[in-house]
Amino acid sequence: MVFRICYSNPVVKDSSHRMSIDSQFTTFGYEMSMLRIQSPEGTRRVEVENNTCTKELFEKVLGVFELTGYTFALYCKRDKSQEIISSKEKTVATYGLKHGDMVYLWSLAGSSTPSEPSGNVKNGVTTTASSSSSFGSSSSSIAGSKIPTRSNVEEDQVDVILQKMKGTVKRKRDPKKQLVLTITCLHGDNSSCIHCLPLEPYDPSYLKELNVKHMSFHAYLRKLSSGLDGGKYANLENISCRIKPGCTNHPPWPKSVCSKCQPKAITLNSQPYRHVDNVVFENPNLVERFLHYWRATGRQRMGFLYGRFDVHLDVPLGIKGIVAAIYEPPQESTRDSIRLLPDSRQSVVDRLASKLGLACIGWIFTDLVTEDATKGTVRHFRNAETHFLSAQECITAGHLQSLHPNPCRLSAEGYFGSKFVTICVTGDSENQVHMEGYQVSNQCQALVRDECIVPTKDAPELAYVRQSTAEKYIPDVYYKVSERFLCVCLAIRLRVKWESSMSTATVYVYFSIQVFFPSNIPR
Repeated sequence: MVFRICYSNPVVKDSSHRMSIDSQFTTFGYEMSMLRIQSPEGTRRVEVENNTCTKELFEKVLGVFELTGYTFALYCKRDKSQEIISSKEKTVATYGLKHGDMVYLWSLAGSSTPSEPSGNVKNGVTTTASSSSSFGSSSSSIAGSKIPTRSNVEEDQVDVILQKMKGTVKRKRDPKKQLVLTITCLHGDNSSCIHCLPLEPYDPSYLKELNVKHMSFHAYLRKLSSGLDGGKYANLENISCRIKPGCTNHPPWPKSVCSKCQPKAITLNSQPYRHVDNVVFENPNLVERFLHYWRATGRQRMGFLYGRFDVHLDVPLGIKGIVAAIYEPPQESTRDSIRLLPDSRQSVVDRLASKLGLACIGWIFTDLVTEDATKGTVRHFRNAETHFLSAQECITAGHLQSLHPNPCRLSAEGYFGSKFVTICVTGDSENQVHMEGYQVSNQCQALVRDECIVPTKDAPELAYVRQSTAEKYIPDVYYKVSERFLCVCLAIRLRVKWESSMSTATVYVYFSIQVFFPSNIPR
């Protein structure tokens, strides 16, 4: 039996009447040592003896970090040199470890974190309920960024390219005179000053000058990492409207729910960024062939867009989708509805597109009503007075975006948002056929994925928020509206906030994207 004796220095009381004790542990025969185990998750301490075998050291590390398996390695040096081998023959003293020494823990390749349970794999993206970062995470490729990343996520090629670009907005020397003898820039063409230095892509004055409502996604990432902390506390967390499973503090829903497992209430806000800034069709004949069905039958049509994503040079750190083909799946349509049928060829089409370097990047549908057949005009009924996208179309877009998540190393789940786009072919203000591009926000995508909203029958622009039932809990959903009230001949603009248990305005869940046919794209 080994007894432990604690020798301590005399107790010292400071001005705050706090006691500090400097203690040293010794044993009869062997000296007790305190080793510090450092990992990306933090630092823990374990007590060992000089004759403690390294196998027992591994067991103590497993317990103090609450790991589920021996999917880690221990090193004496930070640079992963002098690895400690788990053995019954080798002891702590064999590696020269003494009291207060630091031991470095690294996870093995392909292993998960202790706080990251194994998740479901959907569409090639691993999804988990935990938001913890990985042991194997690497630093962000964005300059100066400290946002935690996941090194095992394979991002799109366009994202890898944009991470290496500066993305600053260059400004020329300003020769305008502000006063009679004062010039804004007082230097030559080869110099620069505060008036002509390049601007960051998220600069508020630059966005306000161009009336930009939604910055590019990578500009938003630069904004998160622009503070003094380098984005250390930034978190790209996917919204969840579901009760967290596994809570043992109370009976499961509907008997009880607590603040730990209950999803937060959602307030719909305008999303400051968009994942895709522009959509380009390689050939105008793609849309002409797609519209031939409507011209021949008068019925609506729907198709999937296959193409690729590339850098959009007209927007700082922007992304554009280039459409190379339109695939029309089996469907039944009328003059005002479309119903998709089971498609046995979908997997074949996806494999063929992959061989050609293409992927499904969006969907397109028509909503055309002939006004004058002799002139070839169509009705214009999608505007600010009615709606641009109906609730049913927003829900469909949210469902399709959830099926095509955007791989992102800066998110704990390995994905964030979606690049999947929605193209609506309808009539414009001049009664001509034109296309409008949209994406729904991450909030709408989460509400649709967790089955929280349904379309309404009487108002196409409104979505109905479901009520909580015994089978499913629905969080509260709020949104803000602007109203004008005339009071004592004074127009007061109010921002009202209330619980939207009846309906949700779709204006907060989508944003527009430019769509055009370029002349410089190779056919």
